[in-house]
Amino acid sequence: MAGYKETPRQKMIAMMYLVLTALLALNVSVEIIEAFVSVNQSIENTNENLKSKIEETYARFEQQHLLNEAKVGPFWEKAKEARKLSDELIKFIDETKYEVISRSEKISVDEARTTPLGKITTRDKYDVATNYFFGNSQDGSKGKAGELRIEIEEFKTNVLNLVDENKRANVKFGMDTEGPFYDASGKKQNWEQHNFYHVILAANVTFLNKLIADIRNVESDIVSSLYSSISADDYKFDQVAPKVIPSSKLVFQGDTYEAEIMVAALDSKQNPEVFIGGRQIPASGGIAKYTVSAGATGLQTYRGTIKVQGPDGEAKDYSFEESYFVMTPSLTVAPTKMNVLYANVDNPISIAASGIPESQIQPTITSGTIRRDGKEWVVRVPLGQKATISVVHNDGKTQRKMGAADFRIKRVPDPKAFIANTDGGPVQKNMLLAARAIIPRMPEDFDFDLNFEIVSYNFAGVRGGDMWERAATGNMLTQEMQTFISNCKRGERIWIENIIARGPDGNRKLGTISLTVQ
Repeated sequence: MAGYKETPRQKMIAMMYLVLTALLALNVSVEIIEAFVSVNQSIENTNENLKSKIEETYARFEQQHLLNEAKVGPFWEKAKEARKLSDELIKFIDETKYEVISRSEKISVDEARTTPLGKITTRDKYDVATNYFFGNSQDGSKGKAGELRIEIEEFKTNVLNLVDENKRANVKFGMDTEGPFYDASGKKQNWEQHNFYHVILAANVTFLNKLIADIRNVESDIVSSLYSSISADDYKFDQVAPKVIPSSKLVFQGDTYEAEIMVAALDSKQNPEVFIGGRQIPASGGIAKYTVSAGATGLQTYRGTIKVQGPDGEAKDYSFEESYFVMTPSLTVAPTKMNVLYANVDNPISIAASGIPESQIQPTITSGTIRRDGKEWVVRVPLGQKATISVVHNDGKTQRKMGAADFRIKRVPDPKAFIANTDGGPVQKNMLLAARAIIPRMPEDFDFDLNFEIVSYNFAGVRGGDMWERAATGNMLTQEMQTFISNCKRGERIWIENIIARGPDGNRKLGTISLTVQ
């Protein structure tokens, strides 16, 4: 209070209160730091236990693989991929953890690996850690935090692809990178800011070890799901039905029709006896393949029986009927804009063959180049008489000619020169002065998006019986020409001639613009 004088004793008590308050604040801070150390140690122990339990699952998995390689093999390969993905991400996190400790403590990375969190002197500091995780970015997306988020998102996508869609909901990630996240005041943040901005080193290390625990849990869920799929794929022969799987029900004349014939509950340990038209079809691994040459066109039907040993040990017969359609090859090759190919420009071309996937169509051209651009093909040809596009069907096993189409090659038409939105005739003086530029335009019925530019022209006019001429480069009227136009009287003539335009295939000389000033 103003005018109040404290005694020495009161001053000493006030000073002691301040010191006590500081000590109390310091004690709370120390307790929080020690809590992070304790939690971090618990998480590290949990991670070791998780790793041991997962290794036990891998050991059982591998044993099943050794007993039945054909059945377990696909699932075991996915399990090994899950281990690889997890180990790679954990290695990245460990390297990040020891690197931030190394920078904060100013020790080597090897020393950081062997230093417990409780022995780290800078565990309550955040400056070095924040700079490390945020780099040069304001939101951390370009620093180590951004790299870590990308690695986590890729990991989540890749491991989910290892299990069937109906089992993906059982995988618990615990690694939300999408949010939304908010700070203490309710302001929205991204993942990097929420977890690494002005966060002390002890919290950083604890959070990174928590991420490792999340990864081990995901790995455990994935491997357990794959392991359970081994027995889930065991069929019970309480109800069986014949199954015919053709490679394709659409076959071109001269090609081969192929189909797989099996019982729905397939057992690779026994081969079914398959008969079609009195002929036995060879079987291997529980599957018989029926192959026949496609001769006559139209719908073709075949019937047969499958004899297989039932659950009770008795042979059972199952009848089946299947059909396929044989047709002659057809091919469509057409430009998407005109019925010709224009020289020295990109011509969009549509190529389609009925029943053939686009990825198996391989076109070639006798003159020029052809390339894929999205859903279309783009052809570029030099000036000439014609070009032929031939198409081959390549399914990875065989190649078959589908046909060819011939195209005439034409030169791109000349553009027409305009000024003040006219190519000749009467023109208002003020509109001519306002335009000031010669613009080349392609014909209205020309669908290609081509650009020509005016490179030079001659300007001529008559005044007082004398011819006034000037040459210019570019497409703009010179100041001298604009002055001439300004002084023109109604009815006087102006010519813009020898107009040279540059296009994709070189220079073109355009027609004269003949104007009458109004």
